[in-house]
Amino acid sequence: MREFKDDLLPKKNLLSMQIDLSKFSPATDEEKQQHERMRESTTFFRDGMRKLFKNPLAVMSLIILFILLVTIVVVPMVYPYSYSQMIEVDGKRDKTAKNLAPFQYSKNEQKAIDAGQKIFPHIFGTDELCRDYFIRVVYGARVSLLVGLFASLIVLIIGLLYGSISGYCGGKVDLFMMRVVDIIYSLPDTLMVILLSVVLNQVLGDTLKGTIFAKIGNNMISLFVVFGLLYWVSMARLVRGQILSIKTNEYVLAARALGAKSGRIIRKHILPNCMSVIIITVALQIPSAIFTESFLSFIGLGVQAPMPSLGSLANAARGGMQQYPWKMLFPALSICLIVLSFNLLGDGLRDAFDPKLRR
Repeated sequence: MREFKDDLLPKKNLLSMQIDLSKFSPATDEEKQQHERMRESTTFFRDGMRKLFKNPLAVMSLIILFILLVTIVVVPMVYPYSYSQMIEVDGKRDKTAKNLAPFQYSKNEQKAIDAGQKIFPHIFGTDELCRDYFIRVVYGARVSLLVGLFASLIVLIIGLLYGSISGYCGGKVDLFMMRVVDIIYSLPDTLMVILLSVVLNQVLGDTLKGTIFAKIGNNMISLFVVFGLLYWVSMARLVRGQILSIKTNEYVLAARALGAKSGRIIRKHILPNCMSVIIITVALQIPSAIFTESFLSFIGLGVQAPMPSLGSLANAARGGMQQYPWKMLFPALSICLIVLSFNLLGDGLRDAFDPKLRR
């Protein structure tokens, strides 16, 4: 390439608007290579997931939740004991297998082992009704996770629809809908669960017998109803605030000028731009729902016996904490592990997907 020389450059007139080329120098080969390197094309979701997997705490929480999910799905299929039946030896109930310590055998089981039988050990011991404690903790974790996921789904659907309509319509519609949210926000959730449990017991009565809801019980149905009535208000407020700030952008005005309907504008242009905040909120809502279910089961308003829950297991172990401390340790540790994993995952999602926290 021909090098530039000062005598080859055109002279700039004093009053001319022409750029003075003598003040510029040609780019070096290294600078040219830097401009040729282009960043790999990616999407918002892919870029966020790449940042998420660089967070060690978020990755650790994902691994713990994956192991927990595999455990609650696979273990009930292969485990030799049931969560509701007493331990049996030679086809008879073993009444000596009461409050056994982890990996401890009862007297009848020890005799059977000495006679040559193979008996699977009790990993977490047994409870006061001679039932294997490990499988009850696994089923309790399954119930807590299902309640958390289902409750978060209810909160997401109701809060997303309500907040989208309120934020997009604005004006008197937004004023009226937000006052309804304020009223619902002031209702005590625990009192509503107790009232709904009493009302549903009287209204439903024998209607649930023989249906899939019979195992769930009226208390859990009332819990889901309370989540549908009360816990969506925070999601609705968040979505409304996001839509109020997004709907004034130019691309929303352009879509409206082209004749797009309000539903399409919300679905195609507004909600995708606040999806990161919605994902983060749902991830943080799951541990809150799990903790609420565990608390209600602890006070006797959760799942119906003999179906276990982590909260009901902790409540049952409360009376024998000094003699059998492991019975309180396992469900309490499971609750802490699940809630902590979801909280760390929610923080990692916020750091990865929130544009305000990006560098």
